[in-house]
Amino acid sequence: MITLTPKQRKALSGKMRAEVEALQSTTAAPSETGWQPPFIGPIVTTHAALMHTGKVLFIAGSTTDLRVFEQVCPNPGITQITSCPADPNDTSICPPWGLTDSAAVWDPVKNTFSRPAIPLDNSGKPLDLFCVGHSFLPDGRLLAAGGTSGYAADRGLSSTVIFDPMSERFTKVASLNSGRWYPTLVTLASGRVFCASGINNQGNDVDFNPEIFSEVGWTSFSHPTSKLPTYPQLFLLENGSIFYSGGSFNENAVVKARILTLPDSFSKPIQEVEVPGLYADPHNPDPDNPADQRNHATSVLLPPAQDQRVMIVGGGNRFLYGGSTTDTVYIVDLKDRHPVYRQVQSLSVPRMHVNAVILPNRTVFVCNGSIVGEDTSLALLRAEIFDPATNTWTLAEAQGVPHGYHSMAILLPDGSIATGGGTPTGSCNEIRMQIYRPAYMSATRPHIQEIPERISYGGSFNIGTTHARNIKWVNLMRPTAVTHSHDMEQRLVDLPITSKSGSSLTVSVTKNPNLAPPGWYIVTITDTNNIPSVASWIQLTA
Repeated sequence: MITLTPKQRKALSGKMRAEVEALQSTTAAPSETGWQPPFIGPIVTTHAALMHTGKVLFIAGSTTDLRVFEQVCPNPGITQITSCPADPNDTSICPPWGLTDSAAVWDPVKNTFSRPAIPLDNSGKPLDLFCVGHSFLPDGRLLAAGGTSGYAADRGLSSTVIFDPMSERFTKVASLNSGRWYPTLVTLASGRVFCASGINNQGNDVDFNPEIFSEVGWTSFSHPTSKLPTYPQLFLLENGSIFYSGGSFNENAVVKARILTLPDSFSKPIQEVEVPGLYADPHNPDPDNPADQRNHATSVLLPPAQDQRVMIVGGGNRFLYGGSTTDTVYIVDLKDRHPVYRQVQSLSVPRMHVNAVILPNRTVFVCNGSIVGEDTSLALLRAEIFDPATNTWTLAEAQGVPHGYHSMAILLPDGSIATGGGTPTGSCNEIRMQIYRPAYMSATRPHIQEIPERISYGGSFNIGTTHARNIKWVNLMRPTAVTHSHDMEQRLVDLPITSKSGSSLTVSVTKNPNLAPPGWYIVTITDTNNIPSVASWIQLTA
């Protein structure tokens, strides 16, 4: 059972305190569904991206100051780790708690790890990719921009690297025009990449002039945006605008949710329209600082993306111990002429440093985080599953490993969710990982027998399946690229079924690349019992 300190008990209401103390902190035994036993990864999984090879790229940190990540779980007595062999599974040389200052590629089928080399800076030192922004390019490579230059004053790198899933290698490309620590990247309909926010390389302010990456490198807008916080949670909308949900890293300088419309020239200003409703919350635990309640909330474009509804979940006003955390949940319908956030059913308990994962049955799985800041004793929380069709939550099992600040959760092609990470202040860093298997994984699942490798906008294609008659949804799902409670990539786009036969489906593809930017996706089919298939990969091209 979770034991609360007097300070923690005081911070929680009576009902909430009883619920927290009732949560079991034991690890689930191996089973078809639910949380699976933890296993050790080689690094802290601060950043995670699912590649079209089916493998997952993890990026940790921090080479700038190894003391930041030199103490790791599950052996907090170890404070110094010096070197690791080429084979990270060789625990005779490399202790099983591993290194935390590099990258790793995980094969979830074989549960093995490899360690790609990180490019060097001008001094011959590996670039510190801790706290980069990242998103996928149309060819499936991952663009990662910014990073950590120093901590005396938190300073951002201007470096940009691309990771190739096929060769499993990083390559340096043209640098940003400014250092950016904690930036957000968004892949646009053109395949170019929009970058916003991030602390500059002097460490004295956020750079509020966005940039766009193309084949010629980075180009900056000459006019700044409003003072967007670091890691602003951004979403590309169907009309090409970008929505800032109100969620971010660290306290917000009272910049409310808004829609940003990009101009046709870098010399023109970005137009902004505020979206109200999120902060008009009578249950806000800190009414004097209403805009500071969405630090390390999580936001998600609810499935299907055609509905253009964004949900923001939880959050708090501090990421250290103490502070206020909220259980409130809001949804905004961005198809409305004058969109306004509206409150829906709350979480069962407050939480921040939380992650949300879109599932192929069109629900949203929420996990990780803590009730009080980075307090790991309050982080063994029950996962919760949101149904966008009813705007209601269902409780799932409690996690066996606390994953708070710098944690991640990603959808794997088989429909399970991988979780990991956590670097709580004043405690050891968490490199244990855990898999959650939703209930649909124990059911009889539909199966995709055949699918094309590439599809184009406005076209149609056939899916070979003997379950065709019983399929109600076909999903085009963009793979995960997540860090700091925000997935910069995931979205589920409906592929309307136009015809069925006994052994195949025909579906149509959206004409709108704003709805589904070019790149690699996973395709799943879901039957009339809401049971999804294992995913197949497909590339959407112009």
